[in-house]
Amino acid sequence: MFHIRRIFDDILPRNRQALEQIQDILRSRFMGLSQANITKIPDLLRNPFKYDFRSILYVVEIQATGKVRGFALLSHEPVVRFCYLDYLVTEKETIGRGIGSALYERVREESVLLQAEGLFFECLPDDPALSRNPEILKQNRARLRFYESFGARPIAETDYETPLEPGGDNPPYLVFDGLGKPITLRREDLRQVVKTILEKKYRGVCSKEYVQMVIASIQDDPVRIREPRYFRKQPRTVYPVSGYFGKIALVVNDRHAIHHVHERGYVESPVRIQSILDALEQTNLFSRFPPEEFSEKPLLAVHSSEYVRYFKRVCEKIKPNSSVYPYVFPIRNRAHPPVELAVRAGYYCIDTFTPLGGNAFIAAKRAVDCTLTAAEKIIGGFRMAYALVRPPGHHAERDVFGGFCYFNNAAIAAHHLSPYGHVAMLDVDYHHGNGQQFIFSKRKDVLTVSIHGHPSVAYPYFSGFAHERGEGNGTGFNVNYPLPEQVDAQTYLETLSKALSHIRHFRPRYLVVSLGLDTAKGDPTGSWSLQRKDFNEMGRRIGAENLPTLVVQEGGYRTRTIGINARSFFEGLWHGMFSR
Repeated sequence: MFHIRRIFDDILPRNRQALEQIQDILRSRFMGLSQANITKIPDLLRNPFKYDFRSILYVVEIQATGKVRGFALLSHEPVVRFCYLDYLVTEKETIGRGIGSALYERVREESVLLQAEGLFFECLPDDPALSRNPEILKQNRARLRFYESFGARPIAETDYETPLEPGGDNPPYLVFDGLGKPITLRREDLRQVVKTILEKKYRGVCSKEYVQMVIASIQDDPVRIREPRYFRKQPRTVYPVSGYFGKIALVVNDRHAIHHVHERGYVESPVRIQSILDALEQTNLFSRFPPEEFSEKPLLAVHSSEYVRYFKRVCEKIKPNSSVYPYVFPIRNRAHPPVELAVRAGYYCIDTFTPLGGNAFIAAKRAVDCTLTAAEKIIGGFRMAYALVRPPGHHAERDVFGGFCYFNNAAIAAHHLSPYGHVAMLDVDYHHGNGQQFIFSKRKDVLTVSIHGHPSVAYPYFSGFAHERGEGNGTGFNVNYPLPEQVDAQTYLETLSKALSHIRHFRPRYLVVSLGLDTAKGDPTGSWSLQRKDFNEMGRRIGAENLPTLVVQEGGYRTRTIGINARSFFEGLWHGMFSR
């Protein structure tokens, strides 16, 4: 299985390995490309202002091995407001397998999200008078046919394709992709684009006289785009404003309902998920994806093998429709766990109200799979993803369950994302996110931030104090905002702004949000009074940080309002991200 992901820098080993493969692909596919252009790619990512463009690099990788099958390098010019595609390259053996199309779709999506007026790039000519080698001409035609299928065609009636040297072969066309929007390309706008490309992309190559000659040749207003040559109809010109990657990738735990505790008063019920899903389906913000199956390796990277093994074994032995509640807590001698599995529950649990059932392990493992699937969508280019899962996870520590939580879904996803860049975790559940605090307490590559009810009045009571800031190398990378029993919306949003400022200072590549909707008015497990409009504003502020954001469902137990509050949050998140 391959996936597309963005590379931000060459700091991480996995990114360096990918960049080395990219450079090898360039050497093999473009014999005439200078070594300087090949070796400067990492510098383009590190020092965007040095080259007057913001460089955005996407790679297609084999997920299991990290083998690079292709890549696209996009340049964004924010002042003139256009994007320029430097390279879109795949390995020779992968041509025709859809990798090029997937990459170009991602490049178009990125251009839309950057609010570019258009996407420009160069393509060698399909005119025999300009490309005299029949084999090269054939390749040029295939390439232009590919781009024309997306609605991208060469700009006509200019001297852009004039060779730099008299008699030169294969001078490039300048191709324009309007991204499916009804854009009229004006003469002065194109002149500014061409001037920027020739002076900045070809600094030291194109003479001042050459640049002036090409600019002066742009006479038509509006600019003429070459008529379709390969397609009578354009099958891909209808392009949504938000685009495919502008949707929120939604992954729902399709096995959550098998974990259903029927005891009276148990509020963590299956109806929570359906209530949220019913509300979300009233919007067009989401693209839904099925969960993928993952091995236990990501799970064991966060939780102890002893705990995972125990949890699986004890659930297998519990009779159908039965539950085992912890009732013995051997805090005096953890070196000797009880032999009886049911009695041993307290060895791994922090409370008396989180039961073990026959299907608890299956449902919890599926929640992990869903969350990792959503994380993979973020790695693959989605700006936002939502793992709508139960059981929740943020109270689960490395070898401890409790608070209805068995595996820490959000922490597992954060660890999964961490090889690609620093991760910030923001927990907005009413209850403290003790799980991720303890899991990442000694790490500085994952920042954990939690806004919650003060532990003097709110579960889990033993953690979440402001003075808890991490340990060892992780000192300063855990931040708690404990708030009083009664909090109004203004106080909450002011605290959220402080938390986001802390995250901004950390400069993460990814944001994982543990979304608890139990901060809502009337929730049976909370004491705050946030309402629909407050969740919308919460989402908007988080989205405005413009970070690839994975949202993982945690608490929220007032089923009458949980759906509308979730919908309001995601409407705010989407508008905060894309309506700047």
